[in-house]
Amino acid sequence: MSRAPMWRAVAALAVIATSLYLALTMSPRLGLDLRGGTQLVFETRDSPTVKADAAATDRTLEVLQRRTDALGVVDPTLVRSGEKRIIVELPGVLDPRRAAEVIGRTAQLSFHAVLGDDDPKGLPDESGQPLRLGPAVISGDGVTDAVARTDPQRGASWFVSVDFRESGPWQKLTGAAACEPVGDPKRRVAIVLDKKIISSPQVNEGTPCRTGMPGGSTDITGSFTPEEAQNLAVLIKGGSLPVPLEIVEQRTVGPTLGADAIAASAKAGVVGVLLTGLFIILVYRVVGLLAAIALASYGLISYAALVALGATLTLPGLAGFVLAIGMAVDANVLVFERAREEYGATPRKGLKAALDRGFKNAWSAIADSNITTLLAAGLLFWLASGPVKGFGVTLSIGVLASLVSAMLITRALTQWIIGRVPPRVSGLGSIGRVRTWLTAKNPFVMRHSRRWLAGAAVLVLVAVGGLLARGLNFGVEFTGGRLVEFTTATPMSADAARQAVSAAGFPSAVVQSSGEAISVRTGQISGDDVVRIQEALGGGVSKVRDELIGPSLGDELRRNALIALGVALAAQLLYLAARFRWTFGAAAVLALFVDTAAVVGAFAWLGKPIDGVFLAAMLTIIGYSVNDKVVVFDRVRELWAAHRKTPFPQIVNQAILQTVPRTVNTGLGALFILAALAVFGGDSLRDFAIALLIGIVVGTLTSSFVAGPLAIELERYSKQPPPEPAKRREPRSREGSGAVV
Repeated sequence: MSRAPMWRAVAALAVIATSLYLALTMSPRLGLDLRGGTQLVFETRDSPTVKADAAATDRTLEVLQRRTDALGVVDPTLVRSGEKRIIVELPGVLDPRRAAEVIGRTAQLSFHAVLGDDDPKGLPDESGQPLRLGPAVISGDGVTDAVARTDPQRGASWFVSVDFRESGPWQKLTGAAACEPVGDPKRRVAIVLDKKIISSPQVNEGTPCRTGMPGGSTDITGSFTPEEAQNLAVLIKGGSLPVPLEIVEQRTVGPTLGADAIAASAKAGVVGVLLTGLFIILVYRVVGLLAAIALASYGLISYAALVALGATLTLPGLAGFVLAIGMAVDANVLVFERAREEYGATPRKGLKAALDRGFKNAWSAIADSNITTLLAAGLLFWLASGPVKGFGVTLSIGVLASLVSAMLITRALTQWIIGRVPPRVSGLGSIGRVRTWLTAKNPFVMRHSRRWLAGAAVLVLVAVGGLLARGLNFGVEFTGGRLVEFTTATPMSADAARQAVSAAGFPSAVVQSSGEAISVRTGQISGDDVVRIQEALGGGVSKVRDELIGPSLGDELRRNALIALGVALAAQLLYLAARFRWTFGAAAVLALFVDTAAVVGAFAWLGKPIDGVFLAAMLTIIGYSVNDKVVVFDRVRELWAAHRKTPFPQIVNQAILQTVPRTVNTGLGALFILAALAVFGGDSLRDFAIALLIGIVVGTLTSSFVAGPLAIELERYSKQPPPEPAKRREPRSREGSGAVV
């Protein structure tokens, strides 16, 4: 008796136990779109003296780190992205104006001697009087600490205490000023921040000439509010930036919106899993129940892998986590359908042998379909930005976890129960009603292959018509601009909101209203402009989301989106051509083009936004749709190798009929999940679910009625011979008698 089942069961228990331990002992790292806060993406620019390269960006990152620490933000995240970009995440910071002003200012601090007040081109002091300044005696590098303080004995005003690295320069500067008469402008010391005099006090009368003020510290006084004093202390303590910064992206999400998104995604996940589990139990009975248990363990494994890797869980990432549940069903369905076939062909060998052959023969299609999905997920991670990267990570983890769930846990459970229940109860004892009907009728659907292609061409023309007639509604992520979402205490009509925003000075803004939610989309406006819009909308209005995308970043993201889609199609073509035949690869990619056109055309006709989440949906559709086509062509290759003299259209027709149960069952499993996301997932996930619903329905149809007919047409021009039959391994003959001497 083979020990493989025992070791498989031990491995399954070890994986589940480890996952359970990690899930109970580690907490997930939530993205800002789930816990609330502000994300700023800065891009360094060249200065007259410093080039904005990787080294300058690293030095800038250190300064920003000190500033965020001084702000008192809990658990901030700062990372360099590429050579010139820095991503700053500030949990709990909901005022992007203050964060950007304090963190992103160049903050060149310097201390100067005042040479006189007779220079009209000089810098104005606090009262507007221009001062002629000498060269900088102390720069920001000479400052070690700065603290905002208030002293009741000196009045209610705030000031900033500054400590110097060396006391000598400060003593020299104040000692020279102390030699001038009281009231003379030359007795003043100017403190300059970003080419603006923030304070220019006179040296005290008691300060000795040439000796100066000892102690290596001073106070910067002025008409500071507590917030202004705190911001000034942060800037001085953080130091000056080596190069200027420009904000190219900003995202602010309120904590309430994040909590609602988590609750909605959790509800969608629970409902989707229950519906999918119930469906697979009804179709596959006992083995379906065991597969549902394996699906629950899949969720545990995926979650444990996310927390163990320290991956940031974003809102699109939650969608990817839920969606991968539907994909996890695919491997189970492939195995069970193949096991049904094997048992129907050779029932005397028993259920256990049929199940073993089902796992063995389905592995090729499972591996191919998961590799194509990983290709799409990898493209999302490398080419997408922001929260969509999290979708690529969770989708990749979900694909790998689904393999463990189906090929290890499901196999261990089913091998333990199979043989202990009757064949009909097991769920593998019959090929199912759909397959029985198809076997009896044996319809030749490929007789009308060119009609199916004509129908696909009409679908593409309708999609192109939508693009020409309506165009694409690109979101701010691809066009640049600002998108702000508000909630109101009472519902406000779109016309009333539009009038209020226009009265605030933004007549060209795109305003949409849905109940108590209002979204305003404009060009490049400042944070103060957002406050004006909020005030114009009236009382009881709160901001829940604020996204700013610079024009250069919008162009880059749009270009990357097109590159991602193009590379995804090319990668699928190359993989399929290498794995199968060039005709199969070309047919699959052309069918994928129909799937893509259908979804894009539908969004054009419906006026839905084209943004980063839509890009995630499109790449997922490509990966998911390829799964169907891989399964069909894998069966075509197998049948063609076994029946090399049968006409190719009949081979394709037979392969489609044999894979229809798998295609339908897998599609329904995914549709349950997506329907739950569309109903319970909230506005942010509804468009994502709609895109996937359209893509999966169309992709399921094109696998049979577009990819198959295209392969038939392309094979007319192929000179490659049919695939060779799979070679069976010959049993190795034992050498010698085996006797021990």
